[in-house]
Amino acid sequence: MSLDRKGISRRNLLTRGLGATAGAVAATVLPSCDALRAPKAAKGVERTRFGFTTYQWGEDWDIPTLIANCCKAEVFGVELRTSQSYAHGVELDLTARQRSEVKKRFADSPLTLVGLATSERFDFPDAGQLKAAIENTKAYIVLSEDVGGSGVRVFPNSFHEGVAREKTIEQIGSSLNIVGAFAGNYGQQVRLEAHGNAGDLTTIRAIMDHVVQPSVRVKLNSDRGDTQGQGFEHNFNLVKDYLGDTLHLHNLKDAQFPYQLQMDLLVKMDWSGWQLLEASDKVPDRVQALIEQREIWDRMLANSLKA
Repeated sequence: MSLDRKGISRRNLLTRGLGATAGAVAATVLPSCDALRAPKAAKGVERTRFGFTTYQWGEDWDIPTLIANCCKAEVFGVELRTSQSYAHGVELDLTARQRSEVKKRFADSPLTLVGLATSERFDFPDAGQLKAAIENTKAYIVLSEDVGGSGVRVFPNSFHEGVAREKTIEQIGSSLNIVGAFAGNYGQQVRLEAHGNAGDLTTIRAIMDHVVQPSVRVKLNSDRGDTQGQGFEHNFNLVKDYLGDTLHLHNLKDAQFPYQLQMDLLVKMDWSGWQLLEASDKVPDRVQALIEQREIWDRMLANSLKA
């Protein structure tokens, strides 16, 4: 049984989160939280939504706490970071019963469990490591389906000395086709996040040129590197036809990334996915900081809708 940094098993964390506090949370949090369900767009209109990924602000929030804090912040979509012994406890070693409990907990709340953010990657020169990454990704796909998610995040991730760049690109694409075919059988997306030195948008486009599985989609990471070369809009256009239903945001007050332009482009193409805040800044009150980020995002969306 795996242990987190404090020596508490993930299973115990999950049991504590879903059992001991479940009644209290259901009685005191969910009714008021339920009244704050995400506002619907006008009839027949799909719009993008603001969500939250648990890296790193949510690392010590168990599921009831995560639901309560997201409801307080009026954030109604959440992605769970895996492989980090986070307090939510949603990892590969969960039993079938525990997976059902997680699914029910989110289904009974106003939150949408968007999926799982894994650290699996397909750049390994070593065949054994690559095979393990593919099999682990398949296991996470099953876990995501079991707990009510709609997909898993994976990385490209790096080019390696002595290995031709095109070989790495082809390998990543081939691996994505394998896990993508598997994901399609479970109604899941494989979300390739722009990450690492093989994760610039030009390379992501080259990888996607090798991908034939429709369940494999691109996940933007709102990275400053996306602005290099011919600029953000050019790089965005390279991958816009491959976008999935999620992307990651970071500190929306960071003027070094063109968040408003990205929002404008997404709204222009009627993209209706989840924009998930991934934050690691040290703040005195994470819930209040999450509210602040959501309010900034709301203003950006309003600006784009008026344009």
